[in-house]
Amino acid sequence: MAINVYLIFDGQTREAMELYKDAFQTKETQIMTFGEGHQNDEYPIPEEAKDLIMHARMPVMGVDLMFSDTFPGHPYTVGNNVTLAVVTNDEAQLRHAFDVLKREGNVQMELQETFWSKCYGSLTDKFGVEWQFNYEQV
Repeated sequence: MAINVYLIFDGQTREAMELYKDAFQTKETQIMTFGEGHQNDEYPIPEEAKDLIMHARMPVMGVDLMFSDTFPGHPYTVGNNVTLAVVTNDEAQLRHAFDVLKREGNVQMELQETFWSKCYGSLTDKFGVEWQFNYEQV
């Protein structure tokens, strides 16, 4: 299991990634835009948001930094734009951690299957720390 830092930007993800690529002499290993992701009729992607980054990953000094632009229409607050992402291939461990951390917390998305993961969810724990949980098959 790994816990990765997830940085969220308000439309500046590409610019931030260029800075970090230069600073840490690395390169992105994955980039997906909102337009490339699975389209959901309940959450249509506005045309002007289709080129924004939905998910990106970059190795930096032995860990993966993950990146995203804010989902169109969601609030963006500097200071709350860092989440911790639990990434594991142990679904039982993922579910246990999620269930413990959601106590007295606020669940944004219950654990569920998504187009990228068999089991994904997100929450803010009772201390205000934002978490994402992602089952990743090896």
